[in-house]
Amino acid sequence: MPVVKVIELVGQSDHSWEDAVRSAVHEASKTVRHITGVEVLNWTGEVEGGEIKQYRADVQVAFVVES
Repeated sequence: MPVVKVIELVGQSDHSWEDAVRSAVHEASKTVRHITGVEVLNWTGEVEGGEIKQYRADVQVAFVVES
């Protein structure tokens, strides 16, 4: 039975919260192998002049630990 580890990350985007999640997973995949899932914990953003300028997504990324 595989062991799964979970790490917490914050993704950022100028375009959308969904893109912020994709960004976090994409960056994690550069150094973490066997990613199996992602869970969004929180959506936040930076507002300037009444507009959202930076979207942030706090996520947990799960991956299988190599034996």
